Amino acid sequence: MLTLGISGHFDLLPALYRAYMHDAAACLVADGELVAAVEEERFNRIKKTNRFPAGAIRACLDLAGVAPGDVDAIGYYFDRDLVDLGLGNFHVATPVQPVRWGVDLLQERLREHFDWEVPADRIMFTRHHLAHAWSSFARSGMADALVVVMDGRGENVSTTVHLAGSGEMRELKSYSVPQSLGLLYQEAIGHVGYGFGDEYKVMGLAPYGDPATYREQFRSLYALRPDGEYDMTPPIPDINPTVAPFYEVGFRARRAGEPVTQEHKDFAAGLQETLEVLAMHVITHWARRTGAKRLCFTGGVAHNSSLNGLLLRSGLFEEVFVHPSSHDAGAAEGAAIVAAARLGTPHTRVERLVSASLGPDLGTSDEVERTLRAWDGIVEVERPADVVGATAELLAGGAVVGWAHGRSEFGPRALGNRSILADARPAHNRDRINAMVKKREGFRPFAPAVTPEAATDYFDLTATEADHGFMSFVVHVLEDRRAELGAVTHVDGTARVQVVTPAANARFHELITRFGELTGTPVLLNTSFNNNAEPIVQSVHDVLTTYLTTEIDVLVVEDFLVRRRQPVTMALDDLVLKVRPMTRLRQDWRPGEEVSGEVYLDYSFGPSAKVSPTVFNLLAAADGESTVAALAGTLTDEVREELVSLWQQRFFALSPKP
Repeated sequence: MLTLGISGHFDLLPALYRAYMHDAAACLVADGELVAAVEEERFNRIKKTNRFPAGAIRACLDLAGVAPGDVDAIGYYFDRDLVDLGLGNFHVATPVQPVRWGVDLLQERLREHFDWEVPADRIMFTRHHLAHAWSSFARSGMADALVVVMDGRGENVSTTVHLAGSGEMRELKSYSVPQSLGLLYQEAIGHVGYGFGDEYKVMGLAPYGDPATYREQFRSLYALRPDGEYDMTPPIPDINPTVAPFYEVGFRARRAGEPVTQEHKDFAAGLQETLEVLAMHVITHWARRTGAKRLCFTGGVAHNSSLNGLLLRSGLFEEVFVHPSSHDAGAAEGAAIVAAARLGTPHTRVERLVSASLGPDLGTSDEVERTLRAWDGIVEVERPADVVGATAELLAGGAVVGWAHGRSEFGPRALGNRSILADARPAHNRDRINAMVKKREGFRPFAPAVTPEAATDYFDLTATEADHGFMSFVVHVLEDRRAELGAVTHVDGTARVQVVTPAANARFHELITRFGELTGTPVLLNTSFNNNAEPIVQSVHDVLTTYLTTEIDVLVVEDFLVRRRQPVTMALDDLVLKVRPMTRLRQDWRPGEEVSGEVYLDYSFGPSAKVSPTVFNLLAAADGESTVAALAGTLTDEVREELVSLWQQRFFALSPKP
């Protein structure tokens, strides 16, 4: 049985609001085994995209070596009624558009992208939390478990508690959308200058604050009840419920880009404490009520690794599993599992998921080398006899390394196949990478990657069994090791650890081991291979683009070591400029004023930038074939700097001339 699960929307509007049907992805499940899974953002380069996952579907089919007609059914990650209700709202708001429903649109998109005629009875909609639950339980390796789904919302619920076992998923309790802990967190982070998709940033800020400062205000938002119940403060219509208590005490909301004050740190600490109090109230009750010894925790809230660490330390369970793709991309997998069951293939338990390396690879060795050498005017390429040993020496010598090999990871975290790596010991490496690569706030922590042989020498993994291979749990760094691991130990003495086994990633495990042999510390700083403007890299082109637009010292792609020949600003002339499918230009002026030009990316909350007349005209003339020099002629230093800045922000792509 071969089923395809998908998440995302139907591309009805180019600027569909970013929080609606987000985390577009495709997953292919063959007889219960997850054989391919990747998010659409890796292809269209829009973070947390909600566009139809055509690129992801194509990648999954290619990875499995199957044609569209080989797929028995397609599972979608929301209930049909909710999908059609949302479309109904769209029809009412835009009466000039034709009336279309979910099945029709899915058939149309598949026909458009793949010439694939799918019968309506082979498109199967799944309740959102059921999809999440099956995705987690099927990969847990557990015979039975309490399965808790906690996110912003499903159809009309925000948390659902299940008991799984014997091929069944029995729902015990659901909590309403007004009780949503995911939405509470999402709505509250605007107070500290963040928005949708930035929850993890506020989680990282929380340890710098004192939760007692605003505890009274946060406690006014909820009331705990017996038996795992709780009430939330009824919202004033059209007003965020978190606004009133902080408005009353004169709390000044931070705006994006403004300095982070102690008040903002205290707010983040109070918000994190509130989430933990409410989540643990629910999970503790159901653990005791059912007597379950094993927990599968999933949904967007399950990516709060600080909360997950608290679950380990609570001792409520003997074992906890968190899927590496617990957000809505993972629900696509669950939709595929449910679709197979509806066709008569029972839910089968498989071994625990060992590796999240489920996406496309970088190509054959010859293909990788050919792509790298096409950039010969900017980079020099060598093939060391021992690339892992050479990389270990570079890291031990203080280099920051871009590291790409194998299949890309499914989920929001790079786990050693699309990573930026550095020595985990010097504290200044954290500040250096935050500034030179990520262009992000200095308070943001980085994760340590460690071998299983050394993990308990550095970290308190607790007595609760868990898979630490997916960076899902924040644990305590042993007190006598915190100074040694200065770049990855957070301000509160914790770290979001990744334990790398040979079975999960043999090359990455070897690299950490070799680094440990050179330095005495088998721990590396591991962060995702991307800058602040885009998702994690997928292809060799993505890898080179990120390397050339950051200050990463050296690049390792499969068996090749890559270094810059010259500054990028001096190598622009011979590169071909290609605007992205969503790149737009506009001009604005008033009588008597100079014309102002702007470039922007046409999707919800897409970035924009003012551009000079020279660069505006260059972008307007771009045909995807001409070099920068052919389009612009002689480049001044100012134009070169402007082009590199726009390239860093991914308003366009640059590549060598074929």
